Amino acid sequence: MKFRMKIYRVRGEVLVAVCDSELVGKTFREGNLKIEVKEDFYGTEDFDEKEVEEALKRATIANITGKRAVELAIRIGIVDRERVLRIGDCLHAQMVLM
Repeated sequence: MKFRMKIYRVRGEVLVAVCDSELVGKTFREGNLKIEVKEDFYGTEDFDEKEVEEALKRATIANITGKRAVELAIRIGIVDRERVLRIGDCLHAQMVLM
């Protein structure tokens, strides 16, 4: 079970972009919504669940795409299941610490 992840540090914020590895290169649509899971945003390196969990716990902003990635974020308490978007067959959530 692998994930793609890229960590950005911008003006004191830590943005973690994570997705299920097999989604890279795919596009999902639902009505007017569209999400493109691009390698340049989510990264080229695979990570295991523990590494992703640790990064998400340190994140001040997170962009989370894919069933496994979203379920992990829900399990560790950074995403509310009721706020998850479904875009086609793809789950997507975002988190911002205020």
